[in-house]
Amino acid sequence: MTYGKVLNIDLSRKRSWVEDRYELFNGRIGGVGVGIKLLEEELPKAADPLGPENVIVFAVGPLTGLYPMASKTIALFKSPLTGNLGESHAGGRSAVAIRLAGYEPVVIKGASETPIYVAVHGERVFFRDASGLWGVGSSLTVGRVIREREPGAGIRSIMRIGIAGERLVRYACVTTETYRHFGRLGLGAVFGSKKLKALVISGTRTIPVKDVKTYRILYDEVFNAATKTAIMRKYHDIGTSMNVSPLNEIGGLPTRNLREARFEDAEKISGEFLAENYLGRRVACSHCPVACIHLAALREPYEDEPYFYKTTMISYDYELIYALGSMLGVSDTEGMLRLFHEVEVLGVDAMSTGVVLAWMTEAFEKGLISEGETAGLKPKWSDWKTYLKAMRLIVEQPTEFYRDISMGVKYASDKYGGADYALSFGGNEMPGYHTGPAAHLGFLTGARHSHLDSAGYSLDQKVLKESRKPSVEEAVDYLLEEEAWRQILSSLVVCFFARGIYNPTLTENVLKTVGYGFSSEDLVKLGLEILRDKNRFKLREGFKIGDLKMAERIYETVSPLGPIDREFVKKAVDLFYVKMGL
Repeated sequence: MTYGKVLNIDLSRKRSWVEDRYELFNGRIGGVGVGIKLLEEELPKAADPLGPENVIVFAVGPLTGLYPMASKTIALFKSPLTGNLGESHAGGRSAVAIRLAGYEPVVIKGASETPIYVAVHGERVFFRDASGLWGVGSSLTVGRVIREREPGAGIRSIMRIGIAGERLVRYACVTTETYRHFGRLGLGAVFGSKKLKALVISGTRTIPVKDVKTYRILYDEVFNAATKTAIMRKYHDIGTSMNVSPLNEIGGLPTRNLREARFEDAEKISGEFLAENYLGRRVACSHCPVACIHLAALREPYEDEPYFYKTTMISYDYELIYALGSMLGVSDTEGMLRLFHEVEVLGVDAMSTGVVLAWMTEAFEKGLISEGETAGLKPKWSDWKTYLKAMRLIVEQPTEFYRDISMGVKYASDKYGGADYALSFGGNEMPGYHTGPAAHLGFLTGARHSHLDSAGYSLDQKVLKESRKPSVEEAVDYLLEEEAWRQILSSLVVCFFARGIYNPTLTENVLKTVGYGFSSEDLVKLGLEILRDKNRFKLREGFKIGDLKMAERIYETVSPLGPIDREFVKKAVDLFYVKMGL
């Protein structure tokens, strides 16, 4: 069996071609392992993230379309938010669509002079005029229009941007299908800079396996673990929103820009409350039996039509609840859901948006900005209606201030002040965990500065139950081991929710059925090497380990493990990069 068909799409010249990169896949599996090498090759050093020289690599893995929960696509690019590695993951149908079209990576380069979208249907690539879609107010409408124009219903993926991407908001996202996103680090702005409104992809190829008998046995093992054990049950029943109540209970739920770590109205935005009162349906990514995507049904009356109602289905999870709920002090459940919907319509990352709005609120309170900057808005905690208006102004940018906060919280605080409470890590806005030192170390040292790097909050909660604090060595070893193994999961490409199923032994066995001969020891070593590659890329693009620091607010607000210790953080950051060999 061979892998490695790379589809290259040049937007500048409106042409495409296929390359065979079998040798790269043979040693790197797929996904992020291959993607980071392609990014190194294709992206000129010090390229402008919003220039035509930036490239986008969409990569899937050898398990895609064959095993349950191997359902993610990895996007790699240079981030316009941080200026170095951009890496974002999305579920939905994109991974299977890319694989069935006959490709493992898709590499997009160049930039169009006029708005276009690209449609890939198997071996045929079409460059479609998107002038009529450019400026459409809702990304949901864009998706509906393209669905009517393109073939492949049921098997295609539609990845598109909203007006936030068109306006180059540095934390704009790319929506795939509906309710799944390449959310973090500004891929939507890269699409917008290339005048690329959407990428549509479909295919009908079959995927062979090397050992059919063993494949069936292992498939059933994975499927049964996902559906008949407790490993994945929580994701199906309530989803990640189940984190709200326990984090609030231990004092790890960031509230009002992390002024506090408990929210007095957490019950009104909890996963249990949403499930009991608003849950409309659950949906799943392609080839996943879990259905962890939870949709709230928001029923609203029409203003001029009594007894007539519209129902809007709105996706929710913990990250949205943290960023647009507790972080802003919003406890009005329906108001919070409207903020979630506006994120979907505009096409912005919810976490970055929430952190930016929280900083804006505090900066307004302290007189760093006034109504002149905010176009008359008076942001205050819990006022979801004002936040709703502010979100749209971030995209429309009627004043210089809104252009500045569209660049991210670090950029805004560097200009206006308030860096002590501007919550970002390496330029990426803070995720929703204030559980202790390991969580924040993970955000600092992770290749993406994201909650999806290294899961330090899990170590914090483990040692909390044991009534102790982690040592520097323990925290670093945990983060490094977890972060390295996640590179293998991201090369397969497997959803991180399934990390309890795809352990090294199972991964070794499933890879044999598709033609790979890695031992579990080989995989652990490869994961660490891929992690080094990602950090070497960051260093190439100007990342400086010595520049890593956290906002004062993080040290000020007590975590469940007590105050975060500065010396602990400094020693741990230094040791992490020494152990990685950088």
